[in-house]
Amino acid sequence: MSFDLLLYTVSDRIATITINRPDKLNALSAAVIHELGVAIDLANGDPDVGGIILTGAGRAFVAGADISELAGQTPLQGVARARAGQRVFDRFERSPKPVIAAVNGFALGGGCELAMACHLRIAGESAKFGQPEVKLGIIPGYGGTQRLPRLVGTGRALQLLMTAEIIDATEAVRIGLANLVVPSAELLPRTIAMLSTMLANGPLAISACIDAVVRGQDMSLSDALAYEASHFGTLSATSDKHEGMQAFLAKRPPVFRGE
Repeated sequence: MSFDLLLYTVSDRIATITINRPDKLNALSAAVIHELGVAIDLANGDPDVGGIILTGAGRAFVAGADISELAGQTPLQGVARARAGQRVFDRFERSPKPVIAAVNGFALGGGCELAMACHLRIAGESAKFGQPEVKLGIIPGYGGTQRLPRLVGTGRALQLLMTAEIIDATEAVRIGLANLVVPSAELLPRTIAMLSTMLANGPLAISACIDAVVRGQDMSLSDALAYEASHFGTLSATSDKHEGMQAFLAKRPPVFRGE
């Protein structure tokens, strides 16, 4: 399938989605967000894809929303725009396959929100993170006020949201917004290496980890523990569980089939 605003490739069980508007610093227009939704669905529906990398072309991951589209919107249009973006970003967060954001350059506004919707964030040395929406008289609309405090804590999130502070990759790792900072030239190879490490493990177990963590955040602790136990029990009936344990006892690499 071809895209107008994205590049989409699959190699060695990894789908790489690259936002391809370098002249606009990959700003998130409505059309880009629509294509992102199509791309994540395509990757999740492809049995040859085990994991997904999301990145940007040129010197930015995503520098923000397309302000030219926001400038004239009415309140009702603003709500509709936010909800449409949230639905697409939710599909990244709830993907049963691991999604890693390879953050090159600016991840600001909607770009930071998109990165936070991925399961992990690996940052190149040049990466910059921030939610500067208050400088425009608005707030984040694609989940920033909700995902940021879950990652870095309420106080630090409010500081970033209300000051519009831009932080570098090292600070992003320090506060828990990013998982790892690597030399910019090594960003994609290191991201591929981490995702490949994940894909060597049981795919059903990987999906269950994602589901238990993402859905568990919306539950009470007791309900989330029960939900975890249900996954633990369900996986006990799988061929992958049998293969993993037999391989461990036989001291050989497992061969998982996702069954």
